[in-house]
Amino acid sequence: MTSFLTLTTGSYDYLGQRLCALPGFTPGVVDRKRFPDGERYLRLDSDVSGGDVVLVGGTISDADTLELYDLACAVVKYGARRLSLVIPYYGYSTMERAEKDGEVVVAKTRARLFSSIPIASMGNRILLVDLHVPGIAHYFEGETWPVHVSARPLVLAESRRLGGDDFVLGCTDAGRAKWVESLALELGVPPAYVYKRRVDGERTEVTGVSAHVSGKPVVIYDDMIRTGGSLLGAARAYRSAGASNVFAVVTHGLFPDDALERIHASGLISGLVCTDTHPRGDALASDFLSVARVAPLLADALGGAA
Repeated sequence: MTSFLTLTTGSYDYLGQRLCALPGFTPGVVDRKRFPDGERYLRLDSDVSGGDVVLVGGTISDADTLELYDLACAVVKYGARRLSLVIPYYGYSTMERAEKDGEVVVAKTRARLFSSIPIASMGNRILLVDLHVPGIAHYFEGETWPVHVSARPLVLAESRRLGGDDFVLGCTDAGRAKWVESLALELGVPPAYVYKRRVDGERTEVTGVSAHVSGKPVVIYDDMIRTGGSLLGAARAYRSAGASNVFAVVTHGLFPDDALERIHASGLISGLVCTDTHPRGDALASDFLSVARVAPLLADALGGAA
C-alpha cells in the first residue's frame, strides 16, 4: 500500500484529519502565520523529499486558492516524488464559459494557474469532486492529470436513507434531468423535474412537475446549494403537487450568510444532506443538515485504503 504524507490548507484541516484517520495517510505539518501587513508566511514543517504527497485545499476564496498554489509549488520544489492535489470544491465553476463579449472564463484561468505548478518527478494529479460542469477537467494543461471523483455512492446512499423504499428523485430544473434520471434508474425509483418559464431577464417561475408525486416523499438532488433559491422553488412545486415530504441531497453545501437558516425556516424542506467538500457545509452540521464524509471516496481514488 502506498503511504501518503498529507498536507492541507488552513481551511481544509478537518478533511485532512479525516483522510489521516484512514490507513495509508500520515499527517504532515504546515507552519503558517501572518506578518503585520497581512502578508502570509508558509513553511513545510514535514520532510516531503522522495515522498508521495497529498495536498488538500479548496478554491473557496482567492486567498485559499493562492495558499493551495503556493504550498503545491513548495512541495515539488522540496523534492516530492509525486503530488496529488485534492480540490474537493472547485469554486470557479459558475464562470466555465463566456456568454458575453469580454467575460473572463475564470474556471479556465484558474485551471491554467494550477497547471503551472512544477511537475514532480512521478507527476502531478488533481482530484476534483462533482464538478458543476464536467468539461472543466479539460481546462487543465500540460502534464497535469485531472481526475474527476464522483460522490455518486454517497448521493445514492443518502437519497435511499431519506426517501425510504418508495420515493421520487427530483431535481430543481431540467438542466439536471439526465443526471437525476441516471441516479433514479440505479435506485429503482421514478425521476421528476419541474418545468419553468422565464418571467423576465432575471426571473423564472415554476409551471409544473413532470411526474406523479402525490402522497410520496421527494428527494431533490443538486450538485451544489448556494442561496437555495432554486431548491426552494422546486420544493414548493413538489409540495403543491402533493408530495408528502421534500428532502434534498447536495454534494457541495456553500450556504453563504444566512442561506441555510432561510432554507430551514421556509418549512418546505424536511431534511437536508451535503458532503464535507466545503468547510461551510461541514461547520453548519445540525439535526436539519446532515454531512456525509467524502474521505473514503478520496482515499479510494488516491489509491489508499478506505
